[in-house]
Amino acid sequence: MKGIYVKDAVRVCNGEILYGNENEVLDNFINDTREVKEGYVYIGFKGEHNDGSLFYENALENGAKVCILQKKSVYEILDVNQIQSEFPDRTIILVEDTTKAIGKIAEYKRSLYDIPVVGITGSVGKTSTKDIIASVMGKKFNVLKTLGNYNSQVGLPLTVLRLKEENDAMVVEMGMSALGEISNLTKIAKPTVAVITNVGTAHIGNLGSRENILKAKLEILEGLQDDGTLVINNDNDMLHKWNEENPNKKFKVITFGIENKSDIMPYEIVSSENGSTYKIDIEGTTYNVNVTVGGNHFVLNSLCAIAIGGLFGIEMNDILTGIENFELTKRRMQVEKNKNGVTIINDCYNANYDSMKAAIEYLGKINANRKIAVLGDMLELGDYSKVLHEKVGEEVGKNKIDILITVGEAAKGIASKAKEEGIKPSNIYEFKNNNQAIEKIEKIAKEGDAVLIKASNGMKFQEIFEKICDN
Repeated sequence: MKGIYVKDAVRVCNGEILYGNENEVLDNFINDTREVKEGYVYIGFKGEHNDGSLFYENALENGAKVCILQKKSVYEILDVNQIQSEFPDRTIILVEDTTKAIGKIAEYKRSLYDIPVVGITGSVGKTSTKDIIASVMGKKFNVLKTLGNYNSQVGLPLTVLRLKEENDAMVVEMGMSALGEISNLTKIAKPTVAVITNVGTAHIGNLGSRENILKAKLEILEGLQDDGTLVINNDNDMLHKWNEENPNKKFKVITFGIENKSDIMPYEIVSSENGSTYKIDIEGTTYNVNVTVGGNHFVLNSLCAIAIGGLFGIEMNDILTGIENFELTKRRMQVEKNKNGVTIINDCYNANYDSMKAAIEYLGKINANRKIAVLGDMLELGDYSKVLHEKVGEEVGKNKIDILITVGEAAKGIASKAKEEGIKPSNIYEFKNNNQAIEKIEKIAKEGDAVLIKASNGMKFQEIFEKICDN
């Protein structure tokens, strides 16, 4: 059995057992007391607003058999005798830092599994690329994949800790907002294949330049096994240049792209609002590929999946089935139609210039009576905020969007530039909050219209989607 015992966890994270059984098996790790069930392991993380370690009693009452808590949070308030008398068959582990501890425990868990691991990073498209790769790999393997966007210093370790003996492959995404973060994540996941979807402008306010963003994404190579493979989007200018300027690498590189000559390339691409089809030649045979989500960025995702499938010897027909049937994580190009016949494109999980551009291009190609873009602030752009919001406004004009609705102070730059690009001022509405935007959408959206909803997650645009979907 590839289990982790309390004594293993204590050893690798330099913790201590306050009381309990060192031979207890640790499984079903969770960081939300509301989701704790009998036999789960609860980890208390310290966030901006709450300290999870302080809720250990709730976790124990809900059935947690082990609690991993931050020592400095509970050491002075935890009454060991009382807790032990009330929950005698449980175990409490104290560590200096729960975030670092869970990373160490996950790194140990990963070391127990000799399996293919695909690690994915990039400014845009990590989650959708993960979804399509996992679907393709699922034709041959029992795949564990990142749930939603659990790609952080907490999320990735929790994903790795979900590994079961029946899993013979894993697909994980790695996110970051600063240098050094992917370095830590890749050392936990130890990918056998690394994927970089692109280098854009996400978090440029923190990192200062696209060159630093590239540097951060390339940290994924620090954990890549020596005989591993790097798969990159060769249409991305930064990745293309880096690959050209660094010919002598200790690992294999596979490129995919539409515009630049690449190892995996499509031709005869036919796009519609419902998806794309194209042809591709693999080892002398021509195949027809059907991608069921619209936009060229999903063609690129499928090319990446073809590259990964080929690496693992998956039959091409199975790869095609995996691409055609993959399910996209919610809030990423989620297309719904409300009862009034309005098509709603929910892409509101997050936003930066690159993903905004792709979503607006998709809206521009849709067959709809009117195309309505509801766009909000893009966060963490720092000094680049003004110019990048204005560039989004250029895309609104270029793609001939009929109506623009913006929410937020920074998004005013989208509106002002869209006016310069030819969008009628009478078709542009600027609001301070989501409720105002919802009210306007409900008044103007008619049957046959298409509405795109997109902003950074902090703008809480999901509430706009849910409200107008109900109508």
